[in-house]
Amino acid sequence: MQIQGQIVDIENKRIYSGEITVAKGKIVSIKEVNHNLKNYILPGFIDSHIHIESSMLVPSEFAKIAVLHGTVATISDPHEIANVLGVAGVYYMIDNGKKVPLKFHFGAPSCVPATFFETAGAIIDSEQIKELMALPDIYYLSEMMNYPGVLFDDEEVLKKIAWAKHFGKPIDGHAPGLRGEQVKKYISAGISTDHECFTYDEAAEKLSLGMKVLIREGSAAKNFEALIDLLPENFENMMFCSDDKHPDDLIVGHINQLCTRAIAKGFDIFKVLQVACVNPVKHYKMDVGLLKENDNADFIVVEDLTNFKVKQTFINGELVAENGKSFVQHIDFEKPNNFNTSAKFLPDFKVEGSAKTIRVIEALEGQLITNEIHCTPKIVDGNLVSDVENDILKMAVVNRYSNTQPAVAFIKNFGLKKGAIASSVAHDCHNIVVVGTSDEEILKAVNLIIENTGGICAVNGDIKKSLALPVAGIMSDKDGWETGKLYQEIDAMAKELGSSLKAPFMTLSFMALLVIPDLKLSDKGLFSGKQFAFTDLEVL
Repeated sequence: MQIQGQIVDIENKRIYSGEITVAKGKIVSIKEVNHNLKNYILPGFIDSHIHIESSMLVPSEFAKIAVLHGTVATISDPHEIANVLGVAGVYYMIDNGKKVPLKFHFGAPSCVPATFFETAGAIIDSEQIKELMALPDIYYLSEMMNYPGVLFDDEEVLKKIAWAKHFGKPIDGHAPGLRGEQVKKYISAGISTDHECFTYDEAAEKLSLGMKVLIREGSAAKNFEALIDLLPENFENMMFCSDDKHPDDLIVGHINQLCTRAIAKGFDIFKVLQVACVNPVKHYKMDVGLLKENDNADFIVVEDLTNFKVKQTFINGELVAENGKSFVQHIDFEKPNNFNTSAKFLPDFKVEGSAKTIRVIEALEGQLITNEIHCTPKIVDGNLVSDVENDILKMAVVNRYSNTQPAVAFIKNFGLKKGAIASSVAHDCHNIVVVGTSDEEILKAVNLIIENTGGICAVNGDIKKSLALPVAGIMSDKDGWETGKLYQEIDAMAKELGSSLKAPFMTLSFMALLVIPDLKLSDKGLFSGKQFAFTDLEVL
């Protein structure tokens, strides 16, 4: 196969008319040839940190859509399914991903569960990390969320890090807001990346200490604008990632969108493409070609270098997408799950009390972090209830692995005026999380998720919309477009119910994520990320 175009040589910072010859999945020659073709040939895009599960698609279905946007590979942390199914979940993702051309590079989840302040479906200890790290299909130790464990020399945490070093594989970080001497110690443990920076100064400090910083722009956490101005001076040590990408957003675009935005700001094309295409390959020693002779033939053809509209995507010399059509074939897949709770009842969500002031989770648009604010509760007949007028709504987390009493708290900024929304996509343990305007609506939403053995839903009176997620309670058994369409309908209903959040379900999924400060809710209770301990609903 021969293909002609304007060849983008990122390493040598030049663009020239040329011809690429491909045989047996490899680039056998690249030569300069005069022609009038205006399309550009460049290495494929790479998402340097993503939880495939957050697309609500299994890897093979994710691949169908991602290749349309020029994505040829990912650095994928199977942390979400591991929290549900343990090591078996990691093997499931690897096996499913191998059945399609897109190159998934999975890591060994370092924090399953992320904390012991919540109920997960499994535990992965250091001996299992050793087992995983020995595999050629595991490329790195996934994000070390337990940064307190690193700072306080937790023996089990250090063993996991030691096994990654033993096998010569990188260690990913996760340390939002960590600065000064603490971040120095964290990095000195051998942790090489962080995708959790949410301010320019934080990212600049981590870069100055030798860390690679990932610019994240997902469906909920959006740090592109805060960090992108660091790119010109630090392009050799930065990467693009989405972390979590819901199916409706994936249909629209992927890493190509970040390149478009960076170029619109006037940044140098070669620097932007090094971040998007080259740095992940080198850092993680990925099995991905970089448009050089003898490399795997992994490259894309785009119309221009401003909008990056993808005309063709090639992986190992195979045309996997062309002009908006994906050639990645559907494969049948199993639907393992771990869902062992039964229907709930109205009294399960009642909160009796006479508190004058309560702690309230303040959700923030485009952020995973939350604030702790203190508010006066609405009390009816001796029960604390949702205060719709002041947007202080009741929230609950329901253990999906066994029958226990739900944990209940209150949250601000979801904006619902009626009904409720719920999801079993709830990082990191994927219990059921729900926000609603009344106990009755909360109950309906939770029981709908239980009936579906996982999913997302919006309810309002007799109106119900749901997307079942029977694969581990977090992924669909449908194709990406059907999943995306259903998701869009439920997302639209959440907004019709009053939510002003751009991605209410993605935001909801992080409200039980204890390792991101400040105030969160697990199935075991209200949790202070700053104190790293449970706290009371009532402010005394």
